[in-house]
Amino acid sequence: MKSRLAAVAALVVAAWALPYGLGSYTIHVVDIALIYALLAIGMGLAMGISGQINLAQVAFFGVGAYVVAILTTDNGYGFWVAAVLAVLATAATGLFVGIPALRMQSHYLGIVTLGLALGFINWITNADVTGGADGISGVPVPTLPGLDLSSEYLYYYLEVVVFGAGLVFGLFVVHTSLGRRLRAMRDDALAAGAMGAEIPLLRMTAFVLASLYGGLAGVLYAGLIRYVAPETFSIGNMFILLAMVIIGGRRSLVGCVVGAVGLTLIREWLSDFSAYAQLGYGVVVVLMVVFAPTGLAGIPARLRDLYHRRFGSGDTRAELRPFTPYPPGPRPAKDQTLLAVQDITKQFRGLRALDEVTLTVRAGEIRGVVGPNGSGKTTLFNVISGFYRATSGTVRFADADTTTARPYVLSLAGVARTFQNLRLFGQLTVRENILVALDRTRTRTIWQYAVWQPGVLRRERRLRAEAQQLLDRYGLADFAEAAPAALPYGIQRRIEIARAMAARPRLLLLDEPAAGLNGEEVQQLVRIVRSIRDSGTTVVLIEHNMGLVMSLCEKVTVLSSGKVIAEGTPGEVVAAPEVIEAYLGDSDLSELGLSTELPAPRPAPAEETTS
Repeated sequence: MKSRLAAVAALVVAAWALPYGLGSYTIHVVDIALIYALLAIGMGLAMGISGQINLAQVAFFGVGAYVVAILTTDNGYGFWVAAVLAVLATAATGLFVGIPALRMQSHYLGIVTLGLALGFINWITNADVTGGADGISGVPVPTLPGLDLSSEYLYYYLEVVVFGAGLVFGLFVVHTSLGRRLRAMRDDALAAGAMGAEIPLLRMTAFVLASLYGGLAGVLYAGLIRYVAPETFSIGNMFILLAMVIIGGRRSLVGCVVGAVGLTLIREWLSDFSAYAQLGYGVVVVLMVVFAPTGLAGIPARLRDLYHRRFGSGDTRAELRPFTPYPPGPRPAKDQTLLAVQDITKQFRGLRALDEVTLTVRAGEIRGVVGPNGSGKTTLFNVISGFYRATSGTVRFADADTTTARPYVLSLAGVARTFQNLRLFGQLTVRENILVALDRTRTRTIWQYAVWQPGVLRRERRLRAEAQQLLDRYGLADFAEAAPAALPYGIQRRIEIARAMAARPRLLLLDEPAAGLNGEEVQQLVRIVRSIRDSGTTVVLIEHNMGLVMSLCEKVTVLSSGKVIAEGTPGEVVAAPEVIEAYLGDSDLSELGLSTELPAPRPAPAEETTS
């Protein structure tokens, strides 16, 4: 910690002393570099941190600059009043540009945002209010008591203060709950929604953050140059900005800054060879994407990984600790229905994946859902958890109709799930995976980031303490800072269950939790699931390990071809002719390790009685 503070202090001193050794032209280049660094931070927040392809950053830049120019030259506003209105106008533009992100992703979103940027450039080139191709000149110099900001040396200090505040704020966002949710959305939007992340609002938030940085950069540019024209906000400059972010490292705000400052300086040095320089930028970007997709900022981590692979990896003392059972929770009322699926049908064009499925789950039980591959089990989970919308029928959870509820709404209401194919957030550590699910705050509380940072920090400390307790309970403390993909499969399965339980659910949906586990890991899973149920969480699980299902579940539902063909206790289900025909085929039960005389599963806790 002390070394970090010393490094920050050294950077601050160096930044403060920098102008004393520079000529007038060089300080101008540095001023421009700081403006592009602000732009790169905003683009990095949208593209690298949030995973939203944003090719409209240059339009946000232009809106900020043009609003200041128009208000100060044509409407008589002071510079700082115009600056505030410009940032607000840019934020509104960010909301508008972010609307397509609600319905499309990937390259489609990139095409739309690029089209919006082209539309903006066409408008400022032809509109009278923007001065057309000639632009707007005569923007007044910003005023501050005791400072002559017409000097680019003094203007540098204004820029460096705004830039420093912007970088600190961006890093604060990235390393607290909002940033974790944005990064989780980038890694896997579906899983993030299942953990309670409000994906539509987060996508809009990403564009608003990008626009705020674009607006600030536009304000500073208008005050520095005191002239705005369309060529500054061209598509060519948009792609230079994109190159800065990719080369520096889009997933690191510091990397984005390094890329922006470095490429701005190189661009000036190569100004006499602009045609060759443009080709060179393109070649470098392609090479970075192919050989170093995480940019310059990711090279140290890649070198560390290479070293560990060649000379041995990390701490050999790390191990999976035993699971610590939950303390018994409150017992549900007798025969209380927690989940009711009534006549659910799900049609995929010509395929009927679910056909009038009815399922009732009592609070406090462990329900098994079994059936052959393709019988509709995971589709049923997807309907219950909001990933699919049922063609017909209703789903009720805790006496509320949740048939059309979105995944994040159901998560906040108390439904958690795991996935048939692991969906851990690969670019987040194990601890951060847990923290994403632990955070139950709503996206609308992000106003605290602007006006009440101490509240954000207090919540962060509380979440981290709770995450450590959960890591200790599931025996994962030794792997807290590891990337999930670097861990054995059995540990990843436990991480996914721990992450689901971090949401403190009333209903836990486990989709084939024993898949890929060895015998000892399956026995550990049995203990974990029973402890989860005893703590007060109802469990519904899909599983092909019939021995596990029959010994763990109190009641089993069998699906075949999208229909419920049997339901009852394990013994009743195994003996049902329909199950033997549809699920087990002609195989003898004993050959599958099953018997109609099964040991009774551990029952749900009985109601206490008083004498």
